[in-house]
Amino acid sequence: MSLNAACIPLNAAATNHQAAAIIAGDTVLSYQMLKSQIITCAAVLQEKGIGYGDHVAIMLPNVPQFTINYFAVLYLGARVVPLNVLFVADELAYHLKDSNAKALVVWDAFLDRATPAAKTAGCGIIFACSPPDSEITLGKDVVDQGTSMLQMENDTALSAMQPYATNADDTAVILYTSGTTGRPKGAELTHFNIYDNARYVSERLMRSKYEQLILFSPGDVALAALPLFHSFGQTVIQNGFLMSGAAIALLPRFTPGDAATLIKQHKITFFAGVPSMYIALLNDRSITAESLSSLKYAVSGGAPLPVEVLARFKQQLGIDILEGYGLSETSPVACFNNFIQGCKPGTVGPAIDLCEVRIVDDAGQELPNGEPGEIVIKGTNVMKGYYQKPAETREVLSNGWFHTGDIGICDEAGYISIVDRKKEMIIRGGFNVYPREVEEALYAHPDIVEVAVIGVPDALHGEEVMAIYVLKDQVVLSHAELETFSRQKLAAYKVPRKSEAVASLPKGATGKILKRVLKEKYAPL
Repeated sequence: MSLNAACIPLNAAATNHQAAAIIAGDTVLSYQMLKSQIITCAAVLQEKGIGYGDHVAIMLPNVPQFTINYFAVLYLGARVVPLNVLFVADELAYHLKDSNAKALVVWDAFLDRATPAAKTAGCGIIFACSPPDSEITLGKDVVDQGTSMLQMENDTALSAMQPYATNADDTAVILYTSGTTGRPKGAELTHFNIYDNARYVSERLMRSKYEQLILFSPGDVALAALPLFHSFGQTVIQNGFLMSGAAIALLPRFTPGDAATLIKQHKITFFAGVPSMYIALLNDRSITAESLSSLKYAVSGGAPLPVEVLARFKQQLGIDILEGYGLSETSPVACFNNFIQGCKPGTVGPAIDLCEVRIVDDAGQELPNGEPGEIVIKGTNVMKGYYQKPAETREVLSNGWFHTGDIGICDEAGYISIVDRKKEMIIRGGFNVYPREVEEALYAHPDIVEVAVIGVPDALHGEEVMAIYVLKDQVVLSHAELETFSRQKLAAYKVPRKSEAVASLPKGATGKILKRVLKEKYAPL
């Protein structure tokens, strides 16, 4: 079956050509303009030698050029490799080399890292993007796509270009895992993976018993506060909303104040974020329910959302947050709370229509409801495998089932609760301690803003439970007070015996707390 995921915005342009597609500051791109620029960009890439099967890395913040280049690469039948904009030169070189990238599209401000990394990796072509009002000095093999690409005329030759007739199971995007359990691996997602997950977001993500068909429309606007290089922002915001003919408003760097300003200015109706974003919005005293009054829907993913945060958000700002679950390897959406079956706080909802979800033991046998085990997923959203890593692929894919490495529980209604990462489980004196359970208990403390729980080596118990937390301004909380509070909510073996208050917790580009960084710092204690 022929399918090219570049059709996602192009199909929407056919019926919504004058509707807003992308809002970036004072710039608004209509669907017709977006289509024209995607085709123009594809022509520029093609002229420089990019074609079917080539790998093109993209290292861009949340700017229109990300979306334009993303779909232009797909248009040519090439493969997109989105990269974290925070990568240093060594990390960038690893990803370029591991993905066999032929070209790199990069924001001009990142050239100091990109140029040496590309040379190390043997990536011979660099396309530098810049804001339309800036001028950059270009070196060898660098093409400025800033003003020149956006101003090119859509001549007859361009209008005659057609998307490459890729097969549905051809690789479209290579998304790199975060590398929390080793070196990052590139998950190969097909054109059908990308298209089908976007279609689910477009048509069924926010469905209710009153609205069975496409819910998002040109009247809706999503805030792209999540980085588009990450699967969450890429599928749920960019691809899902562009398939709907709705608009996305770009926020290159999240702050609660900037997010609230854009929500009010552009009458944002949909917000997707990770838990730390919701925590930041809650703790910004300038943000009120009126600030977010245009929001109809808010969804959370990327990490477990503390029930206390969900409840406070509803009470304080009047907005229900629907929590879901997914991974880069599942395109990413796999589970989601919805309005038809009802929402259950503390769960990520049931499996979506595109897949099955089971809880299994170490032997791969399905466990009864209520028993914790590994979450495995099978469906049209599951990746082909890890790029050029057959052994690692075999470790996680068995008979079509993807083994997530996450521990979960399924209730009698099919709702999944995420307990924790399998490799983050703490074994204290022979007892299993799931960090998320401890974190949930500590989030109930009125003075704790954020918390992460890790296991640290202990001579007596093997591992000990440690809490690293951020407090409200001007508040002091001793370890003894923390332990006393914990004992009211947790069994003795789960109570943190070590703790430390910090000014902030380390986070990745998506806002997810980096526990590996905490382990590196505190594990020797």
